[in-house]
Amino acid sequence: MSDAVVERDARQHAEVRVGLNYLVPAGVHPVTYAYDPPPGVPRRSGEYRTHAIAISNARLRPPPGGLSIDRNGFELHRATPAIDDFSDEAAIRSRYYAQSERLLAQWTGAKRVVIFDHTLRDGRLGTLRSEGAKEPVHLIHNDQTFVSGPRRVRDHFPAGEAARLLEGRFAIVNLWRPVGEAVESSPLALCDARSIEARHAVAQDLVYSTMRGETYAFVHDERHRWYYFPHMTPDEALLIKIYDSAGDGIARFTAHTAFDDPTSPADARPRRSIELRSLLFF
Repeated sequence: MSDAVVERDARQHAEVRVGLNYLVPAGVHPVTYAYDPPPGVPRRSGEYRTHAIAISNARLRPPPGGLSIDRNGFELHRATPAIDDFSDEAAIRSRYYAQSERLLAQWTGAKRVVIFDHTLRDGRLGTLRSEGAKEPVHLIHNDQTFVSGPRRVRDHFPAGEAARLLEGRFAIVNLWRPVGEAVESSPLALCDARSIEARHAVAQDLVYSTMRGETYAFVHDERHRWYYFPHMTPDEALLIKIYDSAGDGIARFTAHTAFDDPTSPADARPRRSIELRSLLFF
């Protein structure tokens, strides 16, 4: 698909109406295993229900007042990645991390940026599992909670330094971008943080073989306002607010999910992407 066709198609749809998967409120603490759980234990607890949602094309219909990560919880930037080969783990951790730290500081005003991990995703199920890639997530979520956010600082710094850093404002921000080619399937939908209330977020355990994390799932509310950027290219990058210690109207987290785009062509390429997770100190 040529760049001209991609640009034309991106402008054709002011919004799409799709099914997004929300958690059904049940008064329980859901648990998800990131590996094969013990025998008889489900990989994921908690019931999800699909709701028909209008997702606005943020290129054509951005949120009122324009996009700001501190107001809406996400924003789009343009920057060519420092590497082309995202199968090279060493290059990701050296050259791509270094460039991304500089960009995150430039785009957010953070005085210090520390990238603590990354995830590669590939919609071709099973093709890259041996290389550590995961498929896009089609459940509405946020990667941290008000409990696990500060825990990340304690996980990555000595106790004394962590205590000092936690006295000031800090945030966790994901830098998300396509890998290899423009996104033709499973794009990312993001919910305007101003339309989410804290009661819509439900803490859930994310269990790894060596640790236990905590993320948010979300229950449905008609006031949620969803956006996406059709046909994102590798020289575009999304900043996604995952946690912020600030209050006073600052966006503190952002519900997001992959979704099945009804405008994707029948021969659409599976989506490939990378997300970096960073600690920002102000």
